[in-house]
Amino acid sequence: MSPTFGKCYDPNGARHGIPTFPWKYAPDGYATRRQLRARGLRPGGQPVAAQVMRRSRRRKTGVSVAYLYRLDMAKPVRPMTPGRAAALAKAMLARRTCPKCQTDAGYCIPTSLGMCPACAYPS
Repeated sequence: MSPTFGKCYDPNGARHGIPTFPWKYAPDGYATRRQLRARGLRPGGQPVAAQVMRRSRRRKTGVSVAYLYRLDMAKPVRPMTPGRAAALAKAMLARRTCPKCQTDAGYCIPTSLGMCPACAYPS
């Protein structure tokens, strides 16, 4: 067993507090939020059941972690209601509207500029 594999393998949760598995070695019955969403499910208020870890050069801690949730406790995704659809449409319109010229840019305005590129770079 490699040293990295050994640091990430803690099925009892003695070292990390929750069961920990190496990347791609999680047992069946667990899924990440994205995997749940792909199946039409959501965590539904359940606590994190386990985690998978792998080495990462990008992170300061040196490891990348993905939290896992139990499939048997997951709930179906709530359906989109007309009120939620209207609120989402209004929020997206606000993201597309330039605060300076008040026009709909047709795309989400970059937060780095805070306004549409035509207003940010007038020349």
